[in-house]
Amino acid sequence: MTTRASDDHTELFTPELVVWAYENGYFPMADEQTGDLYWHAPDPRAIIPLDAVKVSRSLRKVVQSSVFEPAVNRNFEAVIRGCADRESTWISEDIIQVYMELHRRGFAHSVETYLDGKLVGGLYGMQIGGAFFGESMFSIVSEASKVAFVHLTQRLREQDFLLLDSQYINPHMESLGAIEISRVQFMRMLDRALQLPRIFH
Repeated sequence: MTTRASDDHTELFTPELVVWAYENGYFPMADEQTGDLYWHAPDPRAIIPLDAVKVSRSLRKVVQSSVFEPAVNRNFEAVIRGCADRESTWISEDIIQVYMELHRRGFAHSVETYLDGKLVGGLYGMQIGGAFFGESMFSIVSEASKVAFVHLTQRLREQDFLLLDSQYINPHMESLGAIEISRVQFMRMLDRALQLPRIFH
């Protein structure tokens, strides 16, 4: 299910609306060509079961080697702009500005990886209750974004989160453990997750 935002989306696209959308199973993406905003609610929906995350042997060695330094919320703007910095992107400037405000309000979070003090990869997403909605990842050094993902899932398990939303499935996310479930199943999980008093940190 995909719904186009109205023509005056820059006025209607607010942090409050985005929180409401996530609570009801929707998330925004901008058209790569026009920047027009659309609300997405895919059926089936991709999630990553936190008890079935796939970490390859080689990735596990990279994580254990501590060559990368993981961090949380150290530089949210750099992460979201890193995710948007590609030839074609659904992350428009409108999205960046609203999610930066959501970050200031404690809803949007980044997980980062540093190499010799330099940001080399990371991911960002939204958190409401016991649900974390993964949005995008970027990497300028091999395995950097995957290390951020492993760090994210470790924290979500430690903090007893229920749901990690991956939105759409693709081979990369499938390799990390993503599966597809029906929208009905997703909404049931989401309803339970939203009742949990969690703070991501």
